[in-house]
Amino acid sequence: MNKVFLIGNLTRDPELTETSGGVSICRFSIAVNRNYSGSDGERKTDFFNVTAWRGLGETVARFAKKGNKVAVSGSIELRNYEDSQGVKRTGVDIIAQDVEFLTPRGSSSDSGYESDVAPAPASGRQKPALQSFDDDSDIPF
Repeated sequence: MNKVFLIGNLTRDPELTETSGGVSICRFSIAVNRNYSGSDGERKTDFFNVTAWRGLGETVARFAKKGNKVAVSGSIELRNYEDSQGVKRTGVDIIAQDVEFLTPRGSSSDSGYESDVAPAPASGRQKPALQSFDDDSDIPF
């Protein structure tokens, strides 16, 4: 089974492109802190490249910005390539199957997290006020 779940912060704004066949592809990277500190007392951080396809990629590109915290679930994909000097290298990518936005709405005025979303229309009805009541006398234990 190839399944990964990561929570981290975007290190740059997502980049949305299209394949030659017209399929949307969004690439971004996240920084994920390890749950332990090194011998120097500093927490180590790993950086992951993430790819989100089609509608998921379009959503990420629209709502996520550098610095936003996200949860990404998906799979790990290894790719082998040769760099410009002819050295064989291996790259690790995360192929996102789901991305959840964890940065609260409006938490940063310059994040742009909520800028493209229209507010939900208000209904004509008022919500009823909640009333407190003492229910302790009816507890059977």
